[in-house]
Amino acid sequence: MNFSKFCIMLGLLAMAHAAYSAAQHRTYLRLTEQEFTSLPLDIILQCFVGLILTCYGVVHISGIFKEIRANADLDNKSWDMLSSRQSMYSFNHRGVALYRDRG
Repeated sequence: MNFSKFCIMLGLLAMAHAAYSAAQHRTYLRLTEQEFTSLPLDIILQCFVGLILTCYGVVHISGIFKEIRANADLDNKSWDMLSSRQSMYSFNHRGVALYRDRG
């Protein structure tokens, strides 16, 4: 198993466990009739560690990123290639009907 996938699985598991622990903590407070002030520090830390692990795994599993600069992709292309727009080529137009051989 890949290390990045392992980080994602472990991070998601840690966040799910932190969510379950938070729900259990709220239930405990309701049963003991105490007021909710904040979550315990261990639940908050577990959530942040899970989030960091998941983000690390996602970033490293996604592959190589492209540069954001617009001219990073344009450095490898010639001027003729830049002015060529193949999506604008149309071979099925009304000129075929106007200029066909009338013989």
